[in-house]
This record gives sequence, C-alpha cells and structure tokens, in this order.
Amino acid sequence: MRKSRSTTLGVGLLVGALFLSACGGDAGAPGEDASPAGNASGEIRFSSALAGMDKVAEAFNESQDSITVTFEEAANTANGGNALLTTAIEAGNAPDVAMVEYASLPQFVTSGNVIPLDEVLPAEMVDGIEPSIKDLVTLGDQTWAAPYDTPPMVAWYRADMLEAAGVEVPTSWEEFEAAGLAVQEKFPGVALASFNPNEAPMLAGQAWANGAQWFAAEEDTWKVGVTDAASLEVADRYQGLIDQGILKVVNAFSDEWTADITNSKVAGLFGGSWSATGIRARAEGQEGNWVAAQLPSEGGSLLGGSSFVIPKSSKNAAAAAKFIEYAATNPAAVGARGDTGSAYFADPDLTAAAKEAYDATFFGNDIYEVFDAAAATINSGWQWGPNYEITNTALKDAFSKVAPDGPSVADAFETAQAATVEGLEQSGLSVTE
Repeated sequence: MRKSRSTTLGVGLLVGALFLSACGGDAGAPGEDASPAGNASGEIRFSSALAGMDKVAEAFNESQDSITVTFEEAANTANGGNALLTTAIEAGNAPDVAMVEYASLPQFVTSGNVIPLDEVLPAEMVDGIEPSIKDLVTLGDQTWAAPYDTPPMVAWYRADMLEAAGVEVPTSWEEFEAAGLAVQEKFPGVALASFNPNEAPMLAGQAWANGAQWFAAEEDTWKVGVTDAASLEVADRYQGLIDQGILKVVNAFSDEWTADITNSKVAGLFGGSWSATGIRARAEGQEGNWVAAQLPSEGGSLLGGSSFVIPKSSKNAAAAAKFIEYAATNPAAVGARGDTGSAYFADPDLTAAAKEAYDATFFGNDIYEVFDAAAATINSGWQWGPNYEITNTALKDAFSKVAPDGPSVADAFETAQAATVEGLEQSGLSVTE
C-alpha cells in the first residue's frame, strides 16, 4: 500500500486543487462584458499556434460585420507557448481568445487565468459536449474551455507489409505481438512500430486507453496515479515489445524515425488522427499501402487536442464567445483552413467538412471512418493534473534511458510518479498516492 502524503494548500492554488467554482477569485470572474454572445460586437484578438487559424479569423470577419478579429500567431507548447500566454494574461495584454491544449488547461484554471464559459457560450453548445471530452474541460461543475479538435489515438500500418507477413491488422495486443514477430520473420530488422522517448503523451494516452487514472481531485487533495495498476500493465506490455524488437526505441520526428518510414524499415506507428499528414509527407511512393486502425485495446484516448479559452484579462467576453462558437461549430471555419491537416473535431457535425477539406486519397482506407470508431471508444473520467508539465518532463527524461533488457518503462513511470508528487507538494498542494 502506498503512503499518503499531504501539505497545506497554497491559497493561490485552492481553486485548482478543489476545482471549486466562483469562490476562486479571478478564476470565476468573467471579463468586463459577459453579456450573451448574441449581443456581441467590437474588436478582439485571437492567438493560436495551429496552421490555418488565421484563415478562420478572416472567414469569421467576412461572415458578419459586428465583430472584428485580429489574429496573432502563438508559439506552440514546445516553444514555451503556455509560459508566454500566462505572462501576457498576468500583464493584462493577452488576446481575448487563446488556444490551450487539454493537458495544459488545469494549470490555467488553478492560476485563475481563464474565465468559465457557461454564461457566455450558448447552452446547447456547452450541453452538447461529448461526456468523455467534457471531462477534460469541466472542472468544479464549470466549463473552462470549448473543445476544438479531439484527435483520437490510432494505429497506422503498412497493410502491404502485414499481408506479406501473413497477418491482418491487429485488433488486440496479443495479435499485435504476433504480427510484430511475423513482420520480423518476413522482413529482418523491421519493427512493427516504435517507442518514442520524446513523446511522453503517447504513453499517457496508452495508459488512458487501458483505464488508468493518473490524476483525480478528491475533496481537498490531488491523487496521483502514474503507477496505478492499469498504467503498469501498459509499461510492462511496452517493455516486452521493446525487448523483442517489435517496438524500436527511437525519437519521433528524428531523422532516423523519418528514414525508417521512408525506407520501409517500420511497418506501422502509433499516433493521433493528425499523424496522417506526417505519414503522407514521409512515405513517398507508398500510396495506398498505409491504413488507419483503432488501437489494439478495448478503450481509447486522445493524443493531443486543443480548446478555446477566454483569458481573464479579456474586456469583451461576449465577442470572444461569439468567435469561439463560429470556430468550433461552423463548417465554414473548417473549410477556411483548407488542406492543413487531418483534423478531427469535437463537434461531430464538422466531420463531413473535415473529410472534404483534407485530401486523404494517399491512404488505403477511409481514415475518418476509423477516427469515428476510435472516438467512440474514448474512456471517460480522465483528468489532467494541475501541472502536467512536471510529469511530462520526468517521463521524457526517464524514457530516454529505456532500452531492451535495460532501464524499463515501468522504472520511468515510477520516476515520474515520485517527481510529480514532489513537484505538486512543492507548489503547496495536498497530494496522495
């Protein structure tokens, strides 16, 4: 049995620790104009790191004449985007609408830097959020962000190589292992997929799909479960596949990783729905051979994904909400982005527009049909922690040491568990394991 640890809650983090509502000071106080979005007018600023969002702002401006949106390109998370946005909010000069990844949202809520959206977004929009996605944006019975893209984690395979090896697309982990061994026998030195030390969210997603609960807010305490039973099952499974050479240890997006795809040295990979564009760019001459598939597990998860928030410094929440409604629910906004990526949206009514915008003819099956099926399996109840970056950094550092018959994936999970508990305690949060 693991020991329970606790410290006194820091006053400034009380809202995030308990996920309470308006009693959190600025965290529950809307901007100066919180009137219904239908009455919105004026000028607002919008920032995003996603490709094509400038075109969405342009399309919105052309669709009406009450609100003018000025687009500002934001740094992505890897380049310090969260820190820059936090600084801008606290300085009072943040944009009126910003895009935040789901894993980062609780940190903005705990610091009181975003406002709840229940009173400014249309009720049908808030109430219509899918339950498994609503868990990611609803904290303390309030909705703090509007979901945008919700990329399910999927598997991608070279169907021609699986066929040559005499196996079908795996639908279970037992079949995945058998397929990996068959591919090795047919194509010596070829891995079925890869383990990417620099992509810690990949393992978080696999744990999520397996029923894990890494974070939970319980009364006045955060429970941290990076080493819960479901997570360790994933860790042991991955280690076994690494030891057998079925998963190759290589950093995602590295030259070696790219060369493996280009030169048919790998027969598949795990990724998000957004991975289609990267595969298409790297797999020249392999048209029709790559197919999308659901994970070889009963449950599912997201890999990445972004949401819209209104920073507390906004003076025009009504106009901001009106733009969010357009960007998150209007097919014209999808069309405006064009063929910028294989986005999968939280609003299922946007799927048809997404399929029309994205050229998926490279692939050997209907990838959006697979995305729909994968999205239907996403496990509800997953929460991200009040500072997931602590966990993410610890995992990446520990994963870099993982090797066949060496430091294990389970060891990395144990390291991340300890680092997360210590980091949250140092922030003044009450923590249990």
